[in-house]
Amino acid sequence: MTAYTATVTVRLKRGVLDPEAETTQQALERLGFELSDLRSADRFEVDLDAADADEAADRADEMAERLLANPTIHDYEVAVAER
Repeated sequence: MTAYTATVTVRLKRGVLDPEAETTQQALERLGFELSDLRSADRFEVDLDAADADEAADRADEMAERLLANPTIHDYEVAVAER
C-alpha cells in the first residue's frame, strides 16, 4: 500500500445561486477589481492508503458521490498525489 492525498474540490454548478461568491465578488469590485465571474468552492484533502493512484482516485470519487458533494447541484474534481 502507498500513501496518497486525494484533493476533492466541490463547487456549485453554473446557474445555481452562490450567495457567498456573489457577496465576495461585489466586495472585490468595490475595491476596484474587475471580475467577469467568481465562484466559491470547498476543498477536502483526504489522506488514504491505496494500492495505486487509480484506486485512491476511485475511493475519493466514491466519497464525493456519497457525502462530499450533492450531484444535483455540485460539480467536483478529484486529484491524487502520492504523499
